[in-house]
Amino acid sequence: MARPGRTRPATLRMIAESAGVDVSTVSRVLNGSPEEAARAASRETVASIRAWAARLDYRPNPHAKSLRTARSNLIGVLVPRLSDIVLAMIYEGIEDAAARHGWATFVMNSYDRPAEQRARAELALSRRVDGLVIGDAHSDAAFVDEMAARKVPFVLVSRHAGDHPSVTCDGYKGGRLVAEHFLQLGHQHVGVIAGESFASTGLDRTAGFVDRYRQAGVDVPAVHSAFDTAGGHEAAERLLRRHPRPTAIFAVNDFAAIGALGAVRDVGLRPGEDVAVAGFNDTPLASELPLPLTSVRSPTHEMGARALELLVSVMEGRKPVSECLDPELVVRASTLLGRPRGYGRLTERGL
Repeated sequence: MARPGRTRPATLRMIAESAGVDVSTVSRVLNGSPEEAARAASRETVASIRAWAARLDYRPNPHAKSLRTARSNLIGVLVPRLSDIVLAMIYEGIEDAAARHGWATFVMNSYDRPAEQRARAELALSRRVDGLVIGDAHSDAAFVDEMAARKVPFVLVSRHAGDHPSVTCDGYKGGRLVAEHFLQLGHQHVGVIAGESFASTGLDRTAGFVDRYRQAGVDVPAVHSAFDTAGGHEAAERLLRRHPRPTAIFAVNDFAAIGALGAVRDVGLRPGEDVAVAGFNDTPLASELPLPLTSVRSPTHEMGARALELLVSVMEGRKPVSECLDPELVVRASTLLGRPRGYGRLTERGL
């Protein structure tokens, strides 16, 4: 609450006089990172400074701060499409973590087109962003290699490329979890809707699934598609025309899996009974479908938050260490309606 009768905005000097400390200490506590605040003063002094700032209704000036630090306190985020709920959930994690550091974020869609990636990145850099979180990296790493050569601070999220710092979900392990589930159910004729061929997410998830089946002596056909319902529907149609017809289909994201459920119905088969279908990411929609979808849960919000923290280490000149977070298989009716008698609890055998 502001002091009665005070009209002049509170300043760092006013807070310093009230708390009995130097102006420089107040500045480091209120304008620096939590680590800088801890180095500047004792815990009690930090608490006192922040209490006086609240009493005096202090409002930092972001423009003055950026002039002092040569930083904009802005983070640019590149994604293929924010309309994708998985990317939106990742972005929420990025934004929440950025707010804890006093930064603002803005997100741009690249539509997974290299020309758009570069155009959006240039726009972000023209706004003097302090760093980039890139969620649309392609497996050839061409774009992110260019950013690295220009010394742009960045990290990757959701997808990995080259040796650049990233925070991802372990898609390979997730794919193996689905394969193990299908094998326990007795499925020998299976197929994969593999997603876009340039995205590490689909490539890793497909590889984990295919490798586990190969260990069981079964070769698995994979069909690439867009990461959406239309792409999943079209890819499932192609798989269902094969002989022998697959009795189970793994789609590397939930929207493609929803498209596959529709394709199964369209050819007169029963999803979950005649053909089991599993997806990936466990979006909120998965459990609410008329036929609840078996899906691999990925920690989307945590991925985004950790990506932002990884970017902090990059910007502070520390050696970044990429992270690969654990997935979890959530089994629902889309794979269990036709399960054989004696089906047991899912294990991670062979992982």
